[in-house]
Amino acid sequence: MSKPKYFLYARKSTEDDDKQVMSIEAQLFELREFARKEDLEIVETFQESKSAKTPGRSVFNKMMAKIEEMENVGILAWHPDRLARNSVDGGRIIYLVDQKKITSLRFPTFWFEPTPQGLFMLQVAFGQSKYYSDNLAENTKRGMRQKVRRGEWLTKAPFGYVNNPKTRNIEPHPTHSKIIVRAYREYAKGTHTLVSLADFLALHGVTTSKGTPLGKASIKRMLTNRAYLGFVKHKEEWFEGSFTPIISPKLFEAVQKVLATRERPRKPKASHNFPFTGIFRCGECESMITAQWATGKSGGRYRYYRCTKKKGTCGQGYLREDTLVFQIKERLQSISLCDEDTDYMLKKVEEFEQEKNHSSQSYIQNLSEKHKASEEKLDKLVSMYLDGDIPKQLYIKKKDELMREKLALKEKMKDFECKGNNWVEPLREWILDTKQANFLTSSADLEEISSFVKKIGTNPSVRDKSARFGASGPSQFVAKQRAVKKVLNCDPTGI
Repeated sequence: MSKPKYFLYARKSTEDDDKQVMSIEAQLFELREFARKEDLEIVETFQESKSAKTPGRSVFNKMMAKIEEMENVGILAWHPDRLARNSVDGGRIIYLVDQKKITSLRFPTFWFEPTPQGLFMLQVAFGQSKYYSDNLAENTKRGMRQKVRRGEWLTKAPFGYVNNPKTRNIEPHPTHSKIIVRAYREYAKGTHTLVSLADFLALHGVTTSKGTPLGKASIKRMLTNRAYLGFVKHKEEWFEGSFTPIISPKLFEAVQKVLATRERPRKPKASHNFPFTGIFRCGECESMITAQWATGKSGGRYRYYRCTKKKGTCGQGYLREDTLVFQIKERLQSISLCDEDTDYMLKKVEEFEQEKNHSSQSYIQNLSEKHKASEEKLDKLVSMYLDGDIPKQLYIKKKDELMREKLALKEKMKDFECKGNNWVEPLREWILDTKQANFLTSSADLEEISSFVKKIGTNPSVRDKSARFGASGPSQFVAKQRAVKKVLNCDPTGI
């Protein structure tokens, strides 16, 4: 029989389990050197980068189809595992050897001859290759499950986090994590759409690889990614992570509520910059006060505020914005306190907080019991799922609810331990408001003044071209006047 002509086949898997295997270029060089030394005639070269774990390699199938149409063909490869790592492709090669289509198989690292012993050794080599692949897959899956149990992140860190090769986990990125928090807070206000939030992120350097703003789908994935709560996702199921969360449960839920209300986004209306609309009512008919541009007697354009007259005839006239601002500042002056007084009051509040700050043991105990009950429910749920008592979809849904419930309870306990007496913060905020009122009396920032009036104003109205509003204080402060007056040594009712 004449000497066979050889097909050279080189393969490099694109998967991680073949990282130690020589590159295709190195295989080609070594195989051609081997062919020169052994005086082998190579008629065609085949090379591809694809895993051999499963059948379906296009280049390999093309080579095998040519072999089936020919006689006295040999194959030259680096090792049998380059040809097959699954039983279908391995059996196909052995069958063609039996049919005398393949008369020679040559490997620099493996001996073969077309004899019963040679075929047996080839089957062993293919079986070892398949066993290696199967065992590697099982080891990888087991390693993934172990990482999930430890709460470690499994893949590349999401935006906002960075992979730590030392701990083999993720940790918040010093800059990107702050951008994520800022984006969540902005969207929780309810003033952003997915498109406008993408523009907001673009201003902070978060764009696509082409430098364009992120798409709406990417923004929504970012706003619903529970990895920012400290969860790990594996096979559509969330687990508790051992890394630091970026977003608090309260902020995350606030964003989800806004997303739920925006399922059918509406086209935003063009708005004018009238800072004091939506605040005041007409003192005569109680309709809302609106605004418009108009030309004054001097010929200049001014912003005027007037009654909408939605409730019928009203005799109230127009009020120019600069006049309205002057009246608001006068009112702020009347309810403001000087820095010396507010600093003294803040110091007293701090002393009072230090003396009276104690946690309610019964409240903490109640939260702890609820947290323990949630853990027991979660354990019971897992047991029911493992026993096959509930379907996987229901299990995942209920597990997600219980995990979020546990997280919310932990956050409540943390907040309670940090805040102590909940009425102290509103009192401190009220004192700071009086300090800010003093600052705004000389400010030119109309948006800031408007925001402050919305915050502290009560029953704001305009009548006879005069703006009126009361000043609110914390309810706890009013309810405990006597205690507060004793601590602060001042009478807040006169403010």
